Amino acid sequence: MAQPTPTAEPDPLAARRRKGLLFVGMAVAMTGCTMAIQMGVNANFVADVMSLSGFQVGMLEAVRESCGILALLILALLAGFPEPIVAAAMLVLVALGIGGYSFVSSYGWLVLASLVWSQGLHVWMPLPQSMTLGLAEPGRAGFRLGQIRSVGSIGFAIGIAVAFLLTLVKVPIRPMFLLAAIAALLAAAACLGVPRDIRTPGPRLVFRRRYGLYYLLSFLEGWRKQIFVCFAGFLLVRRHGTPLSTILILAGLVQVIVAFTAPRVGRLIDRIGERRILTFYFSSLVLFFIGYAFIQNRWVLYALYVLDNSYFVFAAALTTYVGRIAPRAEHTPTLSMGIAMNHVSAVLMPLVGGILWTQVGYQWTFLVGAAAALASIVVARRLPLPAPTPASPSSSDA
Repeated sequence: MAQPTPTAEPDPLAARRRKGLLFVGMAVAMTGCTMAIQMGVNANFVADVMSLSGFQVGMLEAVRESCGILALLILALLAGFPEPIVAAAMLVLVALGIGGYSFVSSYGWLVLASLVWSQGLHVWMPLPQSMTLGLAEPGRAGFRLGQIRSVGSIGFAIGIAVAFLLTLVKVPIRPMFLLAAIAALLAAAACLGVPRDIRTPGPRLVFRRRYGLYYLLSFLEGWRKQIFVCFAGFLLVRRHGTPLSTILILAGLVQVIVAFTAPRVGRLIDRIGERRILTFYFSSLVLFFIGYAFIQNRWVLYALYVLDNSYFVFAAALTTYVGRIAPRAEHTPTLSMGIAMNHVSAVLMPLVGGILWTQVGYQWTFLVGAAAALASIVVARRLPLPAPTPASPSSSDA
């Protein structure tokens, strides 16, 4: 009599990976909702509610981005703690700082609130990437990072939609920051569901010569990122009179695009490698920044704004590059060092950009960004191509 075919035992490690990725995704989605509200209304908040000048905006951004450098030291001091616990604590800081925007009445208090939430955010930033790398199946890091970026975009789109609906019913900007704080607290709670032993013990700080290209690209990416974050929206609001509702629509459109494209871009990174992806990415940015400098048609600038913001998805290649060249124990400290390098330039760029905007014209702020993107192309071309790997058997993308 034929024996029944034994049923395959469930793989406990695979189930644990999926559960961990689910909670990381939930945390990233709620953080995306928080940052959607903050970023979506920030340009109008600083220009219309706080009445800041271009120089004050640059100074505020420089002070806020200085937290990215200090984040390296904080992560080193907290290296013995489980990453999900550290992530939850940092998101509580994000909630406190962004919630404080509802009550600030002066530039000084605005700077203080910005320091609180920015410090929490910058310590948090490498943690979802590191946790995702630790939970991803071999050969699928890019795809899993793309999935996490996709759910983050969905959360961001929800935040934008909420802010837009509140704008339609004439809710002032300040109460929106309290909703952003609540979303950050929910993200902190989700972090507590991530397995706490996914991190391999390793060094607190890592600065190695073999990671030099990653550090340099992170520095240049920080320079170009701040031109967009600090000045692109400000350009639309201050020079072209773009209302808050339009800014929110544009930001929501970006997140819809990213939600659909991020996993596909992740697969593409896994397949063709970081060098080709980053070369394309930085080449496109050169054109975008030249467009900001010289295009006067508002609708073309709106399209440029959406494209530029959507292209952030390609920067995931920097993370997969670390996953490819660094051992697991060095992922978090290496990503943290990259974020510190990113924020050295992120501190300098708003100051330089604000001075250029005031003294010689806004065009030069964006032309400096084009120069940084050109330099990034040169560096990206030096990245090694990935070694060919055998095709993996088809499997579910769940």
